[in-house]
Amino acid sequence: MTDRRRTAPELEALSAKALWLACWTIHNANHIRPNADGLKVGGHQASSASMVDLICGLYFRALRPEDRVAVKPHAGPVFHAIQYLLGVQTREKLEAFRGWGGAQSYPSRTKDGDDVDFSTGSVGLGVAITAFASLVQDYVRARGLAEGPEGRMIAFVGDAELDEGNIYECLQEGWKHGLRNCWWIIDYNRQSLDGVVREGLSARIRGIFEAFGWDVLTLKYGAIQRAAFEEPGGARLRDWIDACPNPLYSALTYQGGAAWRARLMDEIGDQGDVVALLDRRSDAELARLMENLGGHCPETIAEAYDRAAADDRPKAILAYTVKGYGTPLAGHKDNHAGLMTPAQMADLQARMRVRPGHEWDAFEGLDLPPERLRAFLDGVPFAQGGPRRRRAPALALPALAPPAEAVTSTQAAFGRVMDAIAKAGGPLADHIVTTSPDVTVSTNLGPWVNRRGLFARADIPDTFRDERIPSAQKWRFSPQGQHIELGIAEMNLFLLLGAAGLSHSLFGARLIPVGTLYDPFIARGLDALNYACYQDARFLLVATPSGVSLAGEGGAHQSIGTPLIGMSQDGLAAFEPAFADELSIVMDWAFDYLQRDATGHADLADERTWLRDESGGSVYLRLSTRQLEQPRRDPETIRQGVIDGAYWLRAPGPNAEVVLAYQGVVASEAIAAAGLAAEGRRDVGVLAITSADRLNAGWQAAQRARARGQDAVSRVERLLSPLPRHCALVTAIDGHPATLSWLGAVAGHRTAGLGVEHFGQTGTVGELYRHYGIDRASILAMIEALSPGRPLRAAGGGA
Repeated sequence: MTDRRRTAPELEALSAKALWLACWTIHNANHIRPNADGLKVGGHQASSASMVDLICGLYFRALRPEDRVAVKPHAGPVFHAIQYLLGVQTREKLEAFRGWGGAQSYPSRTKDGDDVDFSTGSVGLGVAITAFASLVQDYVRARGLAEGPEGRMIAFVGDAELDEGNIYECLQEGWKHGLRNCWWIIDYNRQSLDGVVREGLSARIRGIFEAFGWDVLTLKYGAIQRAAFEEPGGARLRDWIDACPNPLYSALTYQGGAAWRARLMDEIGDQGDVVALLDRRSDAELARLMENLGGHCPETIAEAYDRAAADDRPKAILAYTVKGYGTPLAGHKDNHAGLMTPAQMADLQARMRVRPGHEWDAFEGLDLPPERLRAFLDGVPFAQGGPRRRRAPALALPALAPPAEAVTSTQAAFGRVMDAIAKAGGPLADHIVTTSPDVTVSTNLGPWVNRRGLFARADIPDTFRDERIPSAQKWRFSPQGQHIELGIAEMNLFLLLGAAGLSHSLFGARLIPVGTLYDPFIARGLDALNYACYQDARFLLVATPSGVSLAGEGGAHQSIGTPLIGMSQDGLAAFEPAFADELSIVMDWAFDYLQRDATGHADLADERTWLRDESGGSVYLRLSTRQLEQPRRDPETIRQGVIDGAYWLRAPGPNAEVVLAYQGVVASEAIAAAGLAAEGRRDVGVLAITSADRLNAGWQAAQRARARGQDAVSRVERLLSPLPRHCALVTAIDGHPATLSWLGAVAGHRTAGLGVEHFGQTGTVGELYRHYGIDRASILAMIEALSPGRPLRAAGGGA
């Protein structure tokens, strides 16, 4: 470890420079750079200031190349300033902060060019993902997929982020799995967006973390305060500080040294030792003493980081800070969204001895020689490992055969495909890691787990098996297991998938994460799903059962809007196959798609590019427990259509009067209705849609490409444009009808969308299909309404 006494002068100088650069970057964006739309740019000067010393103490001293960091969103400018000093960020990006092509408001893995480990922005999620990244690190190391020293997964946490419920779900899951090598450094400035936090919060925070097995290190007093406490009257001063309410401490900080003196004299000035202690200090020195909290003292911070590094237990470092520290905004309750005025900024510039025209100079105004500071930065441990984003080779993939059952559901078929992969072995099987929030068996992952086991860092026997009690499940935990069982918390599922889906970049270990949950509960973890996709994490999400087809469960378990989530979520290709052969094709494609990483420039004329097929992404499968009779056919005849989003199950004739387009398990109703409709309508076609998401994405992109003068035709245009203008479209899905009703706009055909728009209820599948109008009779009725002709006969049976 670098000696603390030697580094303190450099740390203090560089912390001051990071504060200046962060504040100047925000000031430049709001007061100097041209602002065409007149809107406030913002940037969080006060929230940045409170974390400067903590972040600099980590990056310039304690951080190692193998460590990974999530920076508090509102401290993004400090992070960018530190990266600038280290030579990883450019002046041009800082000048364009929060502007087009500039450094992002909140650190982003995908949009920033500097060294971002975890994107942050939606508060709380960047904190929790570090815990799951630590679990993933344990997993890849236990299975021999990663080498080298273990890293620490570190989060800088705003104290208001601890209001987020996902934090506590994460803490419980971490306790279950023996979390280690994880630090959360809490910026305890006692101010939130709208004001000052409640009294006594620090004790609650400590109690919660200790209950879950964390070590809590409290940084309350800086070295200057601790020295003053040793003076006569110092113990009384310490007692007063401990008893001072948060709002008062903030207000006095904002008012300054004279206010501190007046209040202290009024409340404890009747004691001679206290009066003498105060009289020995000027107002400026007294203010410095009272604001010398542990989170602003380089020596105290270094001591805490050294203590935390002594073992691998999880650490909560509760650092008392002043929001806006070192700026005119310090302590004011309105400082969260506040900006320094030009006059205040000029005063800060003069105080920091930054000459006009030299605001971006790395070492301007500092007492230490530039060569000494540059040498220090060049020797920072964090900067010694070269590029920190790792790479892992793509896996060779076997061909996946569809299950052979004549009647099956897509959920059951998924379980059989996974079981076949587990049984066959090989690189794909060995690099898959599955996870589920307490629905492993009910989402058909049981056979996979029976073959591949559950993961834990230490062996945990299967007691039922040891006691010879019959059970279909083999729940044996070991370091070689490949399933991570979670509690019922969907936020945790998506955060784990996000962390595992970045393993190739964080740890150089390729994983194929597969997560299962009930489809309606995607909405419960949607923020974390969006966050995982924003990171460009790669995973396969299997959501099942879905829709009102889960008839007996009722509205609470019957999903409606999830197909629209699949269409709208960036970075996630959504599929809803109806048949087992379609599912095996999609899974075969998905395991490759998850591993793709585009290089070079995209060819905008290639439809594969529009669908992110060059760059890849994550995949969402919406499956069902409803069993269907399986078609007998050669999967190769439909492979590309399934992947691209649709194919003709029954090709329409040249004089087609109606086309039925369906997605998912209502296939049985659409196919039956088409057969009956053919008795009274000409050349009826049936369009099997496997991905409304990819169809719509291709269509939207083709329109944009044509607007730029390029020759582009999308998959759905090639399918629908040849239909005669009089042809009607009827779409059907066990989900919201808007998923497919846009198809009529592709080539101008009259369209009616059938689907589920209201909460479900209990009943049989047939009863619910009839009630919501997605059964064959309802489809035929809609055909009659759209397409004139003789009355159609509705046959019995069906769902």
